[in-house]
Amino acid sequence: MDISYILNELGEDRSQYFNAVSPPIVQTSNFVFDSFEELRNAFANEESTFLYSRGKNPTIDILSKKLAALDEAEDALVFNSGASAIYCSVMANVKSGDHIISIKKPYSWAIRLFDNVLTRFGIETTYVDGTRIENFRDAVRPETRIIYLETPNTLTYEIQDLEAVSKLAKSLNIITIVDNSYCTPVYQKPHDFGIDLSLQSGTKYLGGHSDVLAGVLTGSREMLKKIFNEQLLNTGSGISPFNAWLILRGLRTLPMRLEHISKSTIKVIEYLKKHPKIEKVLFPFDENFPQLELAKKQMKGACGLFTIVIKASSHQQIERFTYSLKHFLVAVSWGGHESLILPQAGGLAPEDFDPSIELHRMARIYIGFEDPDYLIKDMEQALEVL
Repeated sequence: MDISYILNELGEDRSQYFNAVSPPIVQTSNFVFDSFEELRNAFANEESTFLYSRGKNPTIDILSKKLAALDEAEDALVFNSGASAIYCSVMANVKSGDHIISIKKPYSWAIRLFDNVLTRFGIETTYVDGTRIENFRDAVRPETRIIYLETPNTLTYEIQDLEAVSKLAKSLNIITIVDNSYCTPVYQKPHDFGIDLSLQSGTKYLGGHSDVLAGVLTGSREMLKKIFNEQLLNTGSGISPFNAWLILRGLRTLPMRLEHISKSTIKVIEYLKKHPKIEKVLFPFDENFPQLELAKKQMKGACGLFTIVIKASSHQQIERFTYSLKHFLVAVSWGGHESLILPQAGGLAPEDFDPSIELHRMARIYIGFEDPDYLIKDMEQALEVL
């Protein structure tokens, strides 16, 4: 389907809501039935019937159709956060005694799920360097049930070969799950490479305005029906109608926002790479990125997130640089209108800072909607006081 059709027309039957241009927020808890037959069908097939908005709702249904089509998947589920999408996709596919292979340094709430929750049920996780397919192959056990990916990750941007991992997993009847938050389906379609479940944080680029939390999971209708019935309904982690409507609004401008952000990011990176106080820039589409060819194979583009390594000898220097920036906010997340910075030193006590450790001198940058020259001038004046 053409992306313009998906974002502006798919799932929108305006004759059902007064020919309104924008879909309504169907803010209701439950739905009425005109016959016992309809009621019985709703209880038997809650994933395909409007019964109770904890599960299915008309506003959410429109959004789900668009998100599935964007990912070229059979179906989509929408959660109240990206962490919920991770939790439900994993929990629905493991049992006591199973084993998971995960890439190193996934999203922090994936790590907490693997290390703090699943261990209570005898489920072990092995973390591997995902840049080599041999590492996945060597980590497989008879009880391995899931291979968990995140490509690229969102600090150092290591990439996994989705096609190779998928082939390995399918040959061993292992389920593959990938966090696609960095790229969105506009720039990367994991199902095209054989991945079973693709998830993303809708809080980021899909919403696009830093005012909504959401998580998305796409895959086969059969797999998502199981997750809907066993996890989403039990945890009550579905998205609200109002937040679904905010994501619908954000989707309208998704391609143009990504294009603008991507162009601005390249310009800012070109400036930073030449600055004497910046040791290096980490970005998947940079000419010096070690996995550039794989990035080009899997990704149509890269958006606004990259990392700089600052030439600094003290914690105080990085703090001074960070708070000298006037137009970058110090905050987590990304994908909204505002440019952000997140220095790794912010999570360290000053006495624990070690300049010989590259990680301590890293700062993640997100480029928002601002004019790139405006942001470059801000970087320039802040780097002068470093």
